Amino acid sequence: MAFSKPDHYSTLGVFRDATQEEIKRAYFEAAQRLHPDRNTVAGETELFLEIQQAYEVLSNPKRRSQYDATLPPETVETNKYIRHEILYSRPNLVKINEEQLIYVLLEIGPREEQSTELPTPPLNLCLVLDRSTSMQGEKMDILKATAIQLLRSLRPQDVLSIVAFSDRAEVIVPASISLDKKRQEASIQMMQTSGGTEIYHGLEAGMREIRRTIDPSRVNHIILLTDGNTYGDEQACLQLAEEAAANNIGITGMGIGNEWNDIFLDAIAGKTGGSSAYISKPKDIERFLIDKFKALVSTYADEVLFEYQEQENIRINYVFRLQPEGGHVEVASPLRLGPILRDTPLHVMLEIVVSPQAITGDDIMLMSGFLKTSINSQSMPVPPVRLRLTRDVQQNPSAEGPPTRILKALSRLTLYRMQERAQAAASDGRYETASRHLQNLATHLLSQGENSLAKTALLEAENLERMHAWSASGSKDIKYSTRALLLGSGKEKKS
Repeated sequence: MAFSKPDHYSTLGVFRDATQEEIKRAYFEAAQRLHPDRNTVAGETELFLEIQQAYEVLSNPKRRSQYDATLPPETVETNKYIRHEILYSRPNLVKINEEQLIYVLLEIGPREEQSTELPTPPLNLCLVLDRSTSMQGEKMDILKATAIQLLRSLRPQDVLSIVAFSDRAEVIVPASISLDKKRQEASIQMMQTSGGTEIYHGLEAGMREIRRTIDPSRVNHIILLTDGNTYGDEQACLQLAEEAAANNIGITGMGIGNEWNDIFLDAIAGKTGGSSAYISKPKDIERFLIDKFKALVSTYADEVLFEYQEQENIRINYVFRLQPEGGHVEVASPLRLGPILRDTPLHVMLEIVVSPQAITGDDIMLMSGFLKTSINSQSMPVPPVRLRLTRDVQQNPSAEGPPTRILKALSRLTLYRMQERAQAAASDGRYETASRHLQNLATHLLSQGENSLAKTALLEAENLERMHAWSASGSKDIKYSTRALLLGSGKEKKS
């Protein structure tokens, strides 16, 4: 006879061995999404009642034990919403008395049938735009025209708000679904440049606008665009970014020209699983904003978290998202891996260091945890996916080489890390070392046919050696050009 009882664990999106804390957290997240006071969609009230019933049973240890006794044996089921694959740089570790390095490539994408069947989620988007004096002229003209273009391209269910900031912030277009587009366009056209750049004011106002219409069924996102440095408010900005992450609000940083702080914008965006973009010429503002808008519209899952348990004598040294947008992932549980797009899976590279003390048997657990996915168009919680990263331990290294896909990804990530080492050396005043790193980078770029970028790297190597300084755009040109190459690593054919 088929099992017909409701699966309370599946309803809450947790494993059967979930802790009481995990059950409580899953309930509150689901209740926030489905509560009748906030959600009036037909059928959602019934789903909310199912969530409540599941929590009432599983949060009571005695009732949970009685319920568990009625369940059939647990089977390993394929997650119906996402697929994942794990690739390793080496088939096994070796019993030696020194540290060993292993790379792991996580590929996470939508199930094809779900990608086509689930509707695209509506947007709750806020543009936080720098209007300081340095933005006057072509930059502001293009920014206004592009903001109007985005306003006109909104779908009926989308929300767009616009905040302009300098040393104070002003809401140009409040967050709402409005039919009065002409009035909003007039407000955009009236934006004038003045004052200095204080990003905190803009980001704080942008957060207020996003929160006015925040909804778990929407892609809630801030695009911060600036051409200058902010001073004294960096820590406050990073705290705002952490608040955004806690509320599932994404942030993308965009910098125009050469005067903005790319490390700072990367840090703000990275807190939410996002990254920064470099707009070298004002004429490219339109392309960057339109491309980002299209990417947000094609979101399948706006957040993927990897909650893991640290293993003794094993260190996660470096985590980098290769696509859909290249960027560092802060090493802390949970890892905020970023979004999955309908046409672009998520690719993340992990560098793991294994100490000799960790190798005590014939196999080794590198990481253990689960993937948690937020799919905006899916009302019920998405079941988590268990991840167990393991390798065999042998007396001798295997002759088997790494998979082609991880080799290609590593070769491109190596280019990016070469420029990172050059940047770090230059920051420390070790200009000759920085120059050597760039010369090495140029050699590798030439071998991969990236002749123009190789020439830029050689010119910057010469600048650092002679002038002890980067050219006006050199540092950002090399950083973001090598980052852009990472996208190619995920688009190769599987082998």
